Amino acid sequence: MELSKLLSELLQTYAGPGLTLISFGAATLLPFSSEAALMGAIWSGLSPGEAVFWASIGNCAACAFNYSLGYWFGKKIEDRISESKTYAGWAERMSRWGYWALGFSFLPFVGDPITVLSGFFRQKFWIFALVVFSLRILRYTALAYGFGL
Repeated sequence: MELSKLLSELLQTYAGPGLTLISFGAATLLPFSSEAALMGAIWSGLSPGEAVFWASIGNCAACAFNYSLGYWFGKKIEDRISESKTYAGWAERMSRWGYWALGFSFLPFVGDPITVLSGFFRQKFWIFALVVFSLRILRYTALAYGFGL
């Protein structure tokens, strides 16, 4: 079955919870857009507030999942790569600018890898969650209400 058809059926059959699953998948480095799913859910009859709520749950949960993956893999491979100059450079940059990088975590294509790197470099989760979740929810709110819906 074609991916777009599958996603459409998921939205039609399960509405909000379906949007949560789609938003989760879209934020875990899979190649589809949670923004398109949000708009599709609204155009299919879900209220903008409900759509923002359900999409935010899935997307924020996926960001926490990405952070966890980075944290877990970071512990597993850090010993192997810690002598690398490349790793040392990235570790220094992340310690200096890592929290500022979270400001770009809501952007398509670069945002999801940033959430993984945040876990890899063990940024404080409460700061991560505050910044990343807020930006993701604001993005959905602007999209849902910014087009006069």
